[in-house]
Amino acid sequence: MTTDGVSIEGAHVVTVTGEEFPDGHVVVEGNRITAVGPGPAPLVSGDRGQGHGSHARVDGRGCLLTPGFVNTHNHLYQWVTRGLAVDSTLFEWLTTLYPVWAGIDEDAVHVGASGALAQLALTGCTTSSDHHYVFPREGGDVLGAEIRAAQEVGLRFHTTRGSMDLGQRDGGLPPDHVVESTEAILAASADAVARWHDPSPGSMLRVALAPCSPFSVTGDLMRESAVLARELGVAMHTHLAETLDEEDFCRERFGCSPLEYVEGLGWTGDDVWFAHAIHLDDAAVKRIGDTATGVAHCPSSNARLGAGIARTRDLRDAGARVGLGVDGAASNEAGSLLEELRHAVLFARAVGGPTALTVRDALELGTMGGAAVLGRADDIGSIEVGKLADLALWRLDGLGHVDVADPVAALVLGSPPPLELLLVDGRPVVERGRVRTVDTDALARECLRVHRTLLEKAS
Repeated sequence: MTTDGVSIEGAHVVTVTGEEFPDGHVVVEGNRITAVGPGPAPLVSGDRGQGHGSHARVDGRGCLLTPGFVNTHNHLYQWVTRGLAVDSTLFEWLTTLYPVWAGIDEDAVHVGASGALAQLALTGCTTSSDHHYVFPREGGDVLGAEIRAAQEVGLRFHTTRGSMDLGQRDGGLPPDHVVESTEAILAASADAVARWHDPSPGSMLRVALAPCSPFSVTGDLMRESAVLARELGVAMHTHLAETLDEEDFCRERFGCSPLEYVEGLGWTGDDVWFAHAIHLDDAAVKRIGDTATGVAHCPSSNARLGAGIARTRDLRDAGARVGLGVDGAASNEAGSLLEELRHAVLFARAVGGPTALTVRDALELGTMGGAAVLGRADDIGSIEVGKLADLALWRLDGLGHVDVADPVAALVLGSPPPLELLLVDGRPVVERGRVRTVDTDALARECLRVHRTLLEKAS
């Protein structure tokens, strides 16, 4: 489908603003939504044209139309290091994987990011962030490599210039040969923003600064990164409160909780989001909410590593911005954003009862919640006139879903349905369950090649 616009009609349209249209329409002209409502789509210019430049009409009967999903936390390069340390704790897992990750370079990152982003697209994701913090000395331009992958796959992308400056010899977790000096990190961070960050409305590419975690960076780097990010007008991201080991580390080394530690370094506010934020007491939940700090909830990865279950309902009720993330594929081999909606509901209910999170809460987390976390709530995350045309059309008329009474429940609680169409910025990235922008069969072969190469390097 090559068009200047598209009208989707006959679908169950969930706007995520509170409105739903069981037999509704959405009209896209260029990269913006121009009409939303019940019944057939209105005629627009070029509706009956043929070939390039025509306005396509899509029959959405039997389908659910949602905003595209927003992935708020990932490590894309990990796609080519899946299936290792599968029964380990977080710190054991990191110790096993760091020697493998030390071998990444531009080629490995480009291939891994392409694979991860293609899989995200197949699971309804239209915008992804990435937390890239491993920069081997001989690795080349690895950040540029993942940006190129995002452009080729066609997803809206928020990369972060991550960093580590606290190696094992100084009491940190990462090997010394994968850490950088504080000065080099700050210079590279400023350069990344200058080269790639596009703050304009409708931007396809933005950059944030992202020191890795309290146990892999110094306090000086955290503090100076916050100052630099605010000087440059970009957001800030880090891991926080993922495990009880981290809680013990911070109390032993700094005499306070992880949140108290990073807040003292300038790391709360509406320009900050944390990955995980599992182990929080009531005071910490309230503080995150009071400061409108964001949280990337990664239920599948947290369960895979046995880290725990985030207090999603409490954080939302406190006023925090909460979205979903798949995390790196080395701790979530599926890399499916749709699965995160289901797991968010199930895990919240497992600890908080059947009303802890509704299926529509989960859809909101994966769309508007994620948009708010990334500072894009004005652009994406809901189906509204004037917003960017990032849309997912799910087929629910097959055996797995046709007799589920509530189409949102079918999407969130049922088996993953076929993805009929994924539009990003008004352009088709997935059609009838196939990625149209990259050759996924060839990409799979490249992923296997890189996986084997990295393991050989590390052996």
